[in-house]
Amino acid sequence: MSKILIRGAKVLGGDAQDVLIDGSQIAAVGEGLSDEGATVVEAAGKVLLPGLVDLHTHLREPGREDSETVLTGTRAAASGGYTTVFAMANTFPVADTAGVVEQVYRLGQEHGYCDVQPIGAVTVGLEGRKLAELGAMHESAAGVTVFSDDGKCVDDAVIMRRALEYVKAFGGVVAQHAQEPRLTEGAQMNEGVVSAELGLGGWPAVAEESIIARDVLLAEHVDSRVHICHLSTAGSVEIVRWAKSRGIQVTAEVTPHHLLLTDELVRSYNPVYKVNPPLRTERDVLALREALADGTIDIVATDHAPHPHEDKDCEWAAAAMGMVGLETALSVVQETMVDTGLLTWAGVADRMSFAPARIGRAENQGRPVSVGEPANITLVDTAYRGQVDPAGFASRSRNTPYQGRELPGRVTHTWLRGKATLVDGKLT
Repeated sequence: MSKILIRGAKVLGGDAQDVLIDGSQIAAVGEGLSDEGATVVEAAGKVLLPGLVDLHTHLREPGREDSETVLTGTRAAASGGYTTVFAMANTFPVADTAGVVEQVYRLGQEHGYCDVQPIGAVTVGLEGRKLAELGAMHESAAGVTVFSDDGKCVDDAVIMRRALEYVKAFGGVVAQHAQEPRLTEGAQMNEGVVSAELGLGGWPAVAEESIIARDVLLAEHVDSRVHICHLSTAGSVEIVRWAKSRGIQVTAEVTPHHLLLTDELVRSYNPVYKVNPPLRTERDVLALREALADGTIDIVATDHAPHPHEDKDCEWAAAAMGMVGLETALSVVQETMVDTGLLTWAGVADRMSFAPARIGRAENQGRPVSVGEPANITLVDTAYRGQVDPAGFASRSRNTPYQGRELPGRVTHTWLRGKATLVDGKLT
């Protein structure tokens, strides 16, 4: 691979520096660097970050290639500045065996736009009745460390306890989709004033909070790690904050859309705003932002959930839940967290790269931008502002809630181990 000299970038938002990539590694960081054989990327005014890591992506392959494939999903990831994504297990067949997780892992290696780390199912078929082959998936070529039935809650306390005990043996983590199923039967949106006015089935905050409360206590009891997927309520924040104060091994994520959007948007009856967990209130949004800023919430994860047009272009009750998010995540975080003064760019690097890599045990990802480290980095034009046009997405699906909305920031370059996957905003 040729050498690349990134000139004048603000590394993690700090002072302008030059960064020299030689092969797959960062060879030098400093001022006034030069190398006659290097390809020069002029980056004055732009922010250089470590490659982003998404702990919660739905790539849909195998089984729902009409929504997304590993190829299209990883191209979307590279467009959004990601060098690693963790692929959720709710595929067809479910990723509950070593064979399926190895298939997804090898597809990621083959396509090469970012690293793909499969997430294994906690239970066979996501049915919540019997533990899946957790050990076999960990020992497979995919080296699975994160297990989740995302899309469904592991609501049986005995099964959840056993899963936490099992993954403890090899340092794994169970990522819980916190949704008490009996409390959300027929639920269509957040339970509150708007749901009452619209006559839509309400999804109470306690359905999320009760599961989180149970699971942090289980994690404490067995001294194991639990991760809370897409935390969405102010009450959930307080439970996680309390658990961390007790030294419980709990981590949590928030999605970009829960940092920005509220249930008021459901008044449009546009199914693009239908998501699981549902959009909450302004009070919840502000609590989530504060919790991400103070570290109660550890990371931002996209919950990138692609759906074909026909699954969203229908009446609200029949529509699928979910939003695409890989290509807009960093822009939403800039608007809600950086431009508001709640996070610095160094904080963004922690919440979107260092911490998710650490939680998922992604080796050689989420590393500092320094000499000898893998050249997994992304360059962001933070001064850019533009309207979101899903027609230009690399994802196979277009179900974004931001169509036509002006957002700040644009990823211009992404490098995976020194290989450019995105140059001047275009995939290589």
